[in-house]
Amino acid sequence: MLEEFLQFSNDEIYNEDYAESQLGNQILIPSELPETLDDLTVAIIGVREDRGSKHNIGSAAAPDEIRRQLFLLSRFNHDFKIADLGNIEPGATLKDTYVALSRVINELLRMKIIPVIIGGSHDLTFGQYIGYHDLSRSLNLCIVDSGIDFHDGEEEINDENFLGRVFVAEPSVLFGACVMAYQTHLVSPKSLEVMDKLHFENYRLGIVRGDLFEMEPVMRSTNLCSFDMSAIRFADSPANYTSSPNGLFGEEICQLSRFAGQSETVDSFGLYGCNLAYDNRDQSVKLAAQIIWYFIDGVCNRRNDFPTAHDENYTRYTVQFKENKYEMNFWKSHKSDRWWMEVPLGDRQRNQKKTQIIPCSYSDYQMACREEIPERWMKAQAKLA
Repeated sequence: MLEEFLQFSNDEIYNEDYAESQLGNQILIPSELPETLDDLTVAIIGVREDRGSKHNIGSAAAPDEIRRQLFLLSRFNHDFKIADLGNIEPGATLKDTYVALSRVINELLRMKIIPVIIGGSHDLTFGQYIGYHDLSRSLNLCIVDSGIDFHDGEEEINDENFLGRVFVAEPSVLFGACVMAYQTHLVSPKSLEVMDKLHFENYRLGIVRGDLFEMEPVMRSTNLCSFDMSAIRFADSPANYTSSPNGLFGEEICQLSRFAGQSETVDSFGLYGCNLAYDNRDQSVKLAAQIIWYFIDGVCNRRNDFPTAHDENYTRYTVQFKENKYEMNFWKSHKSDRWWMEVPLGDRQRNQKKTQIIPCSYSDYQMACREEIPERWMKAQAKLA
């Protein structure tokens, strides 16, 4: 079914004589793919579509140029396999492109292969999300963007309203959502009210930049990741019509990308909104390639650690709240120094267990030690009630 939607052009980027140390020498290209893809860990997909962009037309040309820069970067010292599956070309309608992308994502997820999508405009996240619809499981979504794309008043999906369409899409498989690095002056109060009402998370740019490592637990509980290049400040990445003087630094978005790759739960990653028409000396294209490289590097370094009872690789900490006679349990991994905490399940969620373990940070544990309930715990408890 993948061949039905993906096309491969015999471009010079696939015919270059890459050095042994370069990623282009490690990635399987479409003409070299085996009959079965069972051994693949990561599959790269380009989507040459930008009809859903309101102001950033031109990003459809980005996939091959980002590949060109990606293949020049260093290869990984791991024996897992990465393949480039080619491009999804624009369908007769924008909806056709969403369907094609969703079918490809769905097929790869069923094969336990992590799709890395190179867009294309940011509304393609909608097609990425629809790919999860018949997998009989719920998911958590994380968007890295300068805004919260809820804009009303238009019937057609575009890159300024797709998130609202994701929230109401049926059948709903969305359990949680997070928007990271948004800029308050670009977001309407109504959008923030909707996020809070749904008990979804939002982290403005100042919070993200203030302590980047507090974002790691968010990525650790995410399934679908979608990054928009507009989240990066103009000085580091000019190739987006909506780029702002403020935003993430290049190294910061690469770190967030690596956090996403390290998360054992992230099983699809999309990078959108790179518009060559506004680029300067390939600065944004190179940064986009590095964002993807760091995501794959994170996948290479997954620890596969999750706390279980009586596991000697974890230490359990119990914090007593004297004021309300309540206790909160935390877990710390000896392998990675990462933290988790237990959140009680509500009556509707209970089956055999009474609590659910969710990722957290050391600062959440410190707050509990001061008898302050972490905000991460409160939002999780509200969703699990």
